[in-house]
Amino acid sequence: MSNRPSGRVSYDNSERIVIVTGGSGGIGWAICEKFAMTNAIVYCFDTQSPPESKLPIHFIHNDVSDESACQASIETVVQQHGGIDVLVNNAAIQPVESFVPLDQLDGELWTKMLAVNVSGYTFMAKHVVRQMKKQNSGVIVNLSSAQAHRTAREVPAYGPTKAANLLQAKQWGIEYGRHGIRVVSVSPGAIDTPLVRASLELQGGEAELANRHPIGRIGKPDEIATAVVWLSSSDASFITAEDLAVDGGLGGLAAFADPYEPID
Repeated sequence: MSNRPSGRVSYDNSERIVIVTGGSGGIGWAICEKFAMTNAIVYCFDTQSPPESKLPIHFIHNDVSDESACQASIETVVQQHGGIDVLVNNAAIQPVESFVPLDQLDGELWTKMLAVNVSGYTFMAKHVVRQMKKQNSGVIVNLSSAQAHRTAREVPAYGPTKAANLLQAKQWGIEYGRHGIRVVSVSPGAIDTPLVRASLELQGGEAELANRHPIGRIGKPDEIATAVVWLSSSDASFITAEDLAVDGGLGGLAAFADPYEPID
């Protein structure tokens, strides 16, 4: 551990209205807390209530796969505050049952993952963009994944949905750049969340998964939250239709998949 000083950056998001989907746990909750600590007015959208917090984080029960629910929840925020400054599309699922070869993937599970991971991002952005166009300002951040860029065996569903999130951000960024709206995506590596913990054994265990990252460990939710806050700020004002890898060097090593067994 170095004893050299490290730089620090702080942000003031006072009066900014921020919506985070899937905000009740993991990366989403870390993003909610990070924005709240920078004085933003934060709304957590989720199907489950968030943990208790001393921070002023508002909760709205919302299923992102239901477009009418997304529209109603967004309208509630606009009615209360008159605008929306940041949308973080984070709500996504990766059930353990989806870790199978494609020919064994349950069709209903695939449909459900598409509904949450892809349609949910679209529905939220669709109705938030309508407000952001009126303001001529706003930032949308899609949480994608390292699995959007590289893959392994027996993961036929999650990676493709995350690749869609990445291209959604690029397309929306191009579409609405002249409306003062920036759209970006973030691709985390393995992050210490309940989602990753649930499938840890299927990914070789914590030590092996950590070793695939050149930094030598899996990431922390707060490290993703920090990147999201930066991308949402004026410090990133010339960045849109782009993806940021926050993956501990995983993409550079290109070793997400285990090697095949030797060929006889």
